[in-house]
Amino acid sequence: MKQQRALCLASTSPRRRELLERFGLEFAVFSPQVEERLLPGEAPGAHVQRLAAQKAEAARAAFPQHGILAGDTVVLHGEVILGKPADVADAERMLTRLSGETHRVLSAYALLDAATGEQSGGTVETRVTFRRLPPAWIQWYSRLDEARDKAGAYGIQGIGGAMVERIEGSYPNVVGFPIEVIVWDLLARGWVAL
Repeated sequence: MKQQRALCLASTSPRRRELLERFGLEFAVFSPQVEERLLPGEAPGAHVQRLAAQKAEAARAAFPQHGILAGDTVVLHGEVILGKPADVADAERMLTRLSGETHRVLSAYALLDAATGEQSGGTVETRVTFRRLPPAWIQWYSRLDEARDKAGAYGIQGIGGAMVERIEGSYPNVVGFPIEVIVWDLLARGWVAL
């Protein structure tokens, strides 16, 4: 891909960086300081859309001529949002809840033209079914670094992938970004070309 626009990734996620790098894209990285709390009455889809947009906007002043990409992801079991675990006990609680169940991974991304303020984006949902996990596995996995900094307390691209029985939808979405949707949006905007 040929890059037509300077890009900024408003995320410090190593997984999101890797997904963009696979397409040969170069980009600055910005760490947005946005409070990631659910507003009263806010639906999960609206929640991730709002946070993605706020993260993109947070990078605007530092990168006023860039195209900015930001995102937010939540894991949903029913309508309960499972964020990053607070500690090992919280990770164990989340994995026990997900064991043998189907959950949804909802990711929103925002593309912001910092120069004009024009913003677009989208939301992608993936359904993930876990196999039934023995308590010993849950205790072991919850103590791994992999479980600590990820929504739902697991990383599908690592050891956590062994917990997955079935996936319906976008695999990259569960890793961190629906890159297969984002790339086409970047092409449509003219920020990248073939």
